[in-house]
Amino acid sequence: MSSPPRAMPVNQLIRVNILRVAFVLTLPLTICAVSPWSGPLREIMDVVGIGLVVAAVLGRFWSILYIGGHKNVTVMQDGPYSICRHPLYLFSTIGVLGFGLMLGSVVMTLLLGGLTLAVLSITARKEEAFLRGKFGLTYDAYAVRVPMIVPRLSGFKTEATLTISVPHLRHNLMDALVFLTFIPLARLLEHVQAVKVLPGFPIW
Repeated sequence: MSSPPRAMPVNQLIRVNILRVAFVLTLPLTICAVSPWSGPLREIMDVVGIGLVVAAVLGRFWSILYIGGHKNVTVMQDGPYSICRHPLYLFSTIGVLGFGLMLGSVVMTLLLGGLTLAVLSITARKEEAFLRGKFGLTYDAYAVRVPMIVPRLSGFKTEATLTISVPHLRHNLMDALVFLTFIPLARLLEHVQAVKVLPGFPIW
């Protein structure tokens, strides 16, 4: 009898394209949404949003320090990978939540963050089908101990030394810096709403 076909690594380009399409579909709502909040509360939302975007960049950078050069080669279980199995997806979601807060809308924050988390969760499950097939009981034990995306900080551990892949680090740094474009983009959208180029409506 022939053996069943082995699961293949997930094509990450598909994930990226799905997120791009989702962003384009929500763009009209994002452009026309006017923040109903003002004063100190609006400023706090903005500051927290910027903080989350910066945390996303640093978190993705931190994650690639560990996984760069080791992806699909070994089951990484240290550093950010000791608190959740997909920290890159965790920090990506955090960055999108920050963008929503900078827009000044709780609804947009939950919508954009929830949509991102849903797409990345589906991708994570597909990735894990491959990882379970390749690493077997080792990955099963890891999955039992460490949550998928929502982190468990009490599980943090790391070795004293770390082998870093500079090419992977450089590539991910560019990917992570893309999240910083959320800050000027939010400012641009705020300006568009202020000059009333397009009809706007409040979204809480």
